Amino acid sequence: MTIDFDLTVVGSINADITATTRRLPAAGETVGGGRLARSPGGKGANQAAAAARLGARTTMIGAVGSDASGAAMREALTRAGVGVDDVAVVEAETGTALIMIDGNGENQIAVCEGANARVRIDDIEFRAHETVLTQLEISLDLITELARRVKGQFVVNAAPALPLPAEVVDRADLIIVNETEYALLPQLKTAKAVAVTYGAKGSALLENGRQVAFAEALPRQPVSTVGAGDAFCAALTIALGSGLDPQTALGVANAVGAEAVMDSAAQPEFRRLDHYIAAADTSTTTENTP
Repeated sequence: MTIDFDLTVVGSINADITATTRRLPAAGETVGGGRLARSPGGKGANQAAAAARLGARTTMIGAVGSDASGAAMREALTRAGVGVDDVAVVEAETGTALIMIDGNGENQIAVCEGANARVRIDDIEFRAHETVLTQLEISLDLITELARRVKGQFVVNAAPALPLPAEVVDRADLIIVNETEYALLPQLKTAKAVAVTYGAKGSALLENGRQVAFAEALPRQPVSTVGAGDAFCAALTIALGSGLDPQTALGVANAVGAEAVMDSAAQPEFRRLDHYIAAADTSTTTENTP
């Protein structure tokens, strides 16, 4: 299957500063022996980079600071194949995420929004054939504006969990959350389409609160879970938007997320989405063979 898909991602761009330790510290505790890494991140940028590497024609709308980190984040997106003409350079610090990861890949993250507070869509003309994917690391006012202005498919990754304006829930063609976010946002129980990830258990698609598809996760021992949810969001958005049935689309997105947890970077390399689709088809055929 050849992917022919236009995606615009509106969201955050961060410089990630990651400390990896054997365990996460408790409140007031210092844990030594860590390893430090700096890398591109931000939920929006992670999703855009994943989408481009999976084969979608991807553009990013966001903002970075006029500092060295901002230049590096734009360059990282360009290397991934993402169009950055609508990534503004503003007089503010580039957004920064401080991340701690333990030996099991679990994480704690503190985000300093910086330039992400300055994302604007005033001069953007959205096209009817493009899908727009956004997250909650930019202002809710901007997401509400997107709900009013997007002409094509509108997908919201409701992370981090914040109560959504009713018009956003009503307008969104798909909302993607993890199980914790789903529990924190009861308004999603009546949304027309919600994808919920359950970590090592898999993922499900619900329509108006009723589960219509479920796919098991691929067993992995995670190196890092930081970019897995973002990879899942990109893959599921493209898979469903390309016409795959919900069951197959979830399985493909699970496979992409499983590959992401094996990489310490928030923006890993991926093969084209058709590779994961072919693998899912082969798995289904094998399982159904007597």
